[in-house]
Amino acid sequence: MGAARIWTVEESLEFPAVPPDAVYALLADVRRMKEFSPEVVGVWRRGRNFVGFNRRAGWVWFTTCRIAVAEPEREFAFDVTTFGLPVARWGYRLEPHGDGTLVTEYWIDQRRGGAGAVVAETLGLVFSGTPAAQRAERNRAGMRTTLHRLRDACLPPA
Repeated sequence: MGAARIWTVEESLEFPAVPPDAVYALLADVRRMKEFSPEVVGVWRRGRNFVGFNRRAGWVWFTTCRIAVAEPEREFAFDVTTFGLPVARWGYRLEPHGDGTLVTEYWIDQRRGGAGAVVAETLGLVFSGTPAAQRAERNRAGMRTTLHRLRDACLPPA
């Protein structure tokens, strides 16, 4: 029998000498996510809603997103759907940490129960090529890349 399904993943990284407002400004401009995420290749935004265009290896897909939490200097999160079905919440918590910020990226899988969850699971596999059992670890690896790229973007040019 395989390992139990993982529904939530978090990764944290310290951003020394970077205040929370500087990190939040980058996150809140969702069009810049393509600079940080290893999968996002573009974002089209309209108000609190946006469409994320994603690519991994030979797979290309899009998701519809809505900003769910926008608390400057504290938290930024958005809910992801596909064809109107809940997929996940992605977010970032910001905590002052010494002279900088501790940034925690989190993902909560919302494909739980009912026919809609089955459809969303199937679409996730078809479009992204990621089986449900591998999703958490793949997202964890992507979070590490995202957080390091985000931190690098906050640093002054050398």
